[in-house]
Amino acid sequence: MRKKIFKGKVLSLSVYTLSLNGRKVTREVIEHRGAAAVLAIENGQVLLVRQHRFPHGYVLEIPAGTLEKGEAPKKCAFRELREETGHTAKKMTSLIKYYPSIGYNTEVIHCYVASGIKKAGSLQLDHDEIMSVVKIDFKKVLKMVLSDKIVDSKTICAVLAYTMKKKQ
Repeated sequence: MRKKIFKGKVLSLSVYTLSLNGRKVTREVIEHRGAAAVLAIENGQVLLVRQHRFPHGYVLEIPAGTLEKGEAPKKCAFRELREETGHTAKKMTSLIKYYPSIGYNTEVIHCYVASGIKKAGSLQLDHDEIMSVVKIDFKKVLKMVLSDKIVDSKTICAVLAYTMKKKQ
């Protein structure tokens, strides 16, 4: 049984009552459509966004965003790259898919690697997005991940997955 507690623009919260191993249990679940994130590397430089993330302040992360209703993750990746960095890509290659908070959240993040990147215009931000674009050498980004200077989970997962796939 499901009881919806809250419905917002980006997520909702439900309480589920179910039976597991013959026991009645309840689970509080944040429901989210999912997101797409883009590791965009151009001439050894990673396109990152410096974005204000309340309550943590400004963080560096790869461009990403929530899937629109019915939107395919790859289409979202192309859209978010354009909106958040002003760049387009010829190709998006699937890199990794993961659940950032599997114990209480339905959100899945689809990470892609963008190739054939070119500047296409200015940023197209939502009214509540406060960000700027930063280009950093990939090796430096990897060091920033490993030294806790980049703490965003989608960026960490994408950078480490990309590093491991390059080594194979």
